[in-house]
Amino acid sequence: MISIDCIRAAAGQIAPHVRKTPTIAVEAVSEPVTDARLMLKLECLQATGSFKARGATNKLLSMPREAIANGIVTASGGNHGLAVARAARIAGVPAHVFVTESATAEKREKLKRWGAEVSVLGAIWNETNEAALAFAEEEGAAYFHPFADPAVVAGQGTVALELLDTVPDVDTVLVAVGGGGLIAGMSVALKALKPSVRIVGIEPVGSPTLKACLDAGRLVRLDSVTSRVATMSCGMTDQKIYETVRDHVDDIVLIDDEAMLEAARWLWFELGIASDLSGAAAIAALRSGRVTFGRDETVGALVCGAGPDGIA
Repeated sequence: MISIDCIRAAAGQIAPHVRKTPTIAVEAVSEPVTDARLMLKLECLQATGSFKARGATNKLLSMPREAIANGIVTASGGNHGLAVARAARIAGVPAHVFVTESATAEKREKLKRWGAEVSVLGAIWNETNEAALAFAEEEGAAYFHPFADPAVVAGQGTVALELLDTVPDVDTVLVAVGGGGLIAGMSVALKALKPSVRIVGIEPVGSPTLKACLDAGRLVRLDSVTSRVATMSCGMTDQKIYETVRDHVDDIVLIDDEAMLEAARWLWFELGIASDLSGAAAIAALRSGRVTFGRDETVGALVCGAGPDGIA
């Protein structure tokens, strides 16, 4: 789907438009979540509040101006929509974002503040996406896929370049999974630059999109999606995303929504980090014992999205 060269090119292309987010060591906490040295990559501090700004910006900058003349449209659980709304503002064109019914009120309001036209439609992303594709066809708008697009995946992969620059001795990287674009891009970069690194994806119990594919040995569509985490809920991924994950990712573990909520509360209480539920997925996997590590290991974990979920 993409190569390390694609990711390096994306890093250069998007550099003037995105932030190099910090990576911090988790120290001096009252309730440790692992014996390992834990490093958090704070993509919650990225423009629009998530890593999605990287992929949407790379997609924008990879397109000719005339292709976006009628605006940009996408389907999203929230974070990708925000990134697309910002990309549209950079380009000076309108954005229309179709969001799932489970998208939080906070993200819907934020989309409007970024200037996007917002339509709420569909219980899961795949249904919402059908509406977005129809709109693109009718209006001649440019469609930005949240994960099954090489330019988007390459943009998301730039997170791994920064993480390795900061934590070159990382042994394992924990990555939240929705449609799979982030873990696909990051895994290509990580395995190309440090083949020994272990990559673990984290999915909701109620939306095991990629784990179901890996277990079946083929692309499958889930019979139902019950997770309330809109940014991690997807009924079916893309064939090339599945193949990339199959070839590069070492394991995928499942956690429940409540564990992510408690992890978001942990992040706020211990570190003052305002994370959405997807951003807390890695901490949830550690707190629940779905992944365990020893004192001699270094673990990199993404806080991939911002939100007030853990504050209340």
